Amino acid sequence: MAFSILLNSCQTGKLNVISDLPNSLKEASAVETVNGSNLLWTIEDSGNKNNIYGLNKNGKIVKDIDISNSSNIDWEDLTSDSFGNLYIGDFGNNSKNRDDFTIYKVSDLKSDKTTAERINFILPKNLKPKDFEAFFLFNDYFYIFSKENKSSILLKVPNSIGKHTAEMITDFNLDGKHNEITSADISDDGKTIILLNHEKLWKITNYETDRFFEGTVEEMTFGHGSQKEGICFKNNHSVYITDEKTKGEGGNLYEFKIN
Repeated sequence: MAFSILLNSCQTGKLNVISDLPNSLKEASAVETVNGSNLLWTIEDSGNKNNIYGLNKNGKIVKDIDISNSSNIDWEDLTSDSFGNLYIGDFGNNSKNRDDFTIYKVSDLKSDKTTAERINFILPKNLKPKDFEAFFLFNDYFYIFSKENKSSILLKVPNSIGKHTAEMITDFNLDGKHNEITSADISDDGKTIILLNHEKLWKITNYETDRFFEGTVEEMTFGHGSQKEGICFKNNHSVYITDEKTKGEGGNLYEFKIN
């Protein structure tokens, strides 16, 4: 195992490999820390189980929870609140044929089987279907980012059980070529946002209210191009990142310094 991690580390640019992910998690699409838990939480995306998995820092699954009243249409990202609740973003839409999206609120991270509360949303009128893969919770609103090659959009949905119409905040284009945001997070103090791409992340600071893209946007490259699908803050100086295992590559938990 030590040899494998050393070998991977030599090929991952600025990323530091912490551990391999289990072979059973070939499509880990998120990573999240939760207040009151010492585990890292992850999910798999469409076509996989409606389960959430708690990993220790060695990448071993030590908690496997079945969300019994949910279905995994296309789970894409995780976020959490200060009360220890975990939220699953079921809003992937690769085929652009969904018009109703769900965020599952999971309050019980100790049982092996539990139920979740539902926050549903639809898109504003006249907005064409989009594919969403990233969100975070800020000031009791979910901020949801579309995954587009060119111009993407940012939506806002209240953290309230029931059905809502999302509010369009802005469209944006980060680098003039592609965005393809696969995961997102915001620091505990609300002052730094990170948006993940397969090859880099964008760090956003110095914004006011939720006009995020009017702040300072810094691009940080990894020197590594795997299918990265999950990101969350470890602390104010570094983040955790996960990638999917494809063609024998990836399937790791990484740390990346942002300061």
